[in-house]
Parts: sequence; structure tokens; C-alpha cells
Amino acid sequence: MEARSTTVLTVSNVKKKIGSRLIIKGISFDVGRGEIFGFLGPNGSGKTTTIRMLVGLIKPTEGSIQICGYDIQKQHNEALSQVGCIVENPELYSYLTGWENLEHFARMLHGVDEARIHEVVATVGMDKRIHDKVRTYSLGMRQRLGIAQALLGRPSLLILDEPTNGLDPQGIKEMREFIRELADQGLSLFVSSHLLSEIQQMCDRVAIISHGEVLAVGGVDALLVQAGSRVLWDVQPVEQAVQVFEAEPGIQVLGLEGSVITQLDDANRIPEINAKLVAANVHVSGIQVKNPTLEELFLSMTEGEKID
Repeated sequence: MEARSTTVLTVSNVKKKIGSRLIIKGISFDVGRGEIFGFLGPNGSGKTTTIRMLVGLIKPTEGSIQICGYDIQKQHNEALSQVGCIVENPELYSYLTGWENLEHFARMLHGVDEARIHEVVATVGMDKRIHDKVRTYSLGMRQRLGIAQALLGRPSLLILDEPTNGLDPQGIKEMREFIRELADQGLSLFVSSHLLSEIQQMCDRVAIISHGEVLAVGGVDALLVQAGSRVLWDVQPVEQAVQVFEAEPGIQVLGLEGSVITQLDDANRIPEINAKLVAANVHVSGIQVKNPTLEELFLSMTEGEKID
């Protein structure tokens, strides 16, 4: 991903202590303008605590959070005016229409008129159903209306907690495409999700948090490259091939399941290693490279902990 010229969210060495227990242990990351940033963490990792600090519901014990250059503690109102947020399910009045819901929330915000309501309705693609009662909406439509509500105040940063939760596969695909459209318009999105495959398809960069510490931050593709490639070798005799692998740096034998399964730091070395196998009189009938998924990277970093 290309470098971002503007940083919308900066989290610097943030810690949170509750009682004598340090919940968040000095986490740091940033989110650029127009970027979709994924936030992944197992149960009890500190993910929810972090989100609560980002939206001003609780204060950090140490460190700073800046949104569009405003410190959330020192310039609370200015910082939060730049944020739209949906935590879990959007809070909507089912007995009102979608339009009436937006009118209600618009009254709480400065400078949000009827023209702005029309804008957000068009943005979320709800023109045809906006005057229907919310109780008639599908879950996906409720999510879109919730996002419209969060966009009313023209935020620079939109925080979405589990935006695809409960949606069917088609709804997930539509939400993923919609989130990308918002980013393409210059909005920054901070997305938490337990659907790792969706995060891999949706996000430009991710942060992986476990036990209150950020284990990795970076572009999804870059993190997966760093994790190395899994290579399946169809070879005979197996014992002789294993000897070749064990003599090579940067390669680890993971198992023998029909093929020899190895973890290789650099997939570009496959031709070199193949040549050494042939030179050792090993017959190579097949080589299959299996790039790691974000889920595999996540499980290896968090030692198999379950995602939220």
C-alpha cells in the first residue's frame, strides 16, 4: 500500500490499568486517511478496552490518542467531533422510519441539515427504503442505516465493531464493497472483526493484539510474506529429502503427511533447494506453495487463542 500523507488516528504508547491490573500494555499504531485498518484480538486481548478509549468512553492511564491532531484527553470535543462509531449493533428506533431515525440523531449534531441527511442516505444506498419503518429492514439494511447515522457529522474516522456480524455471505460481500467505497472517498475506517478471511480481503493494514500488547502492525500482504511460505514436497525417498531440508538454513520440516511439509522463509529459494534434492538423488514429483492466511498468522502469533 502506498504511504499515506495524512494520519487521522495516532495511538502512542497507550496503557490502561484497572485496579492493580495492567490491561493495555503500551500499544502504538496509526491510521492514515482513506485507509481501512483492521484490529484483531482474541477474547480478553484488550480490543474492546482499546475501542472504548478511542471513542472517549474511558481514559488511558498513560500515553496519548490523537484524532486529526486533536488529543482526545486535552481536546476532547474537537477530537470526538472527527469520529463516527458503531459498537456492536447500531441503536435504532424500529417503530420509526429510517429517515425519522436520521432526523432524530441529526438534531443532536451541530450543522446537520436536511441536505446532509439526503447526502448520507445516498452514500449508503438507501434511497428506495429510507421512508420505510426500520422494523421492516434486513440486518444489512440496519447496518447501513447505522453507518448513515455515524456519517451525519462528517467524521474523518469511522470505527466499526464487527460490521459483518450476523450477515449472510451476500450481505458480507456487499458490506465489504461498501466499506471499500467509503475508503475510496477519503474516509478512514477502523474495523474490528472475528472473520479473519474478511479482514484479509477488506483491510489495507492490520494490528494484532493479544494480552494487551500489539504483536504486529503492517500491511496484510507484508505480514504474510514475513510469516514465510508453507511448501509441500512430493519426494522419494522421504528420509533422504528430510536430510537435505534439515541441512538448509531458513527451512523447517513441519510434518510428513503424504508430502514433506516445510516452512520456508523465502519462497524464491525453491529452485535452489529443488536442485539440491535432485543432486542428492531425491526424486521430486511435485512442489506446492501454500501461502499463509491471515488466520494462520494470527493463530501462530497468539498461540492458538480464539478470536473474539
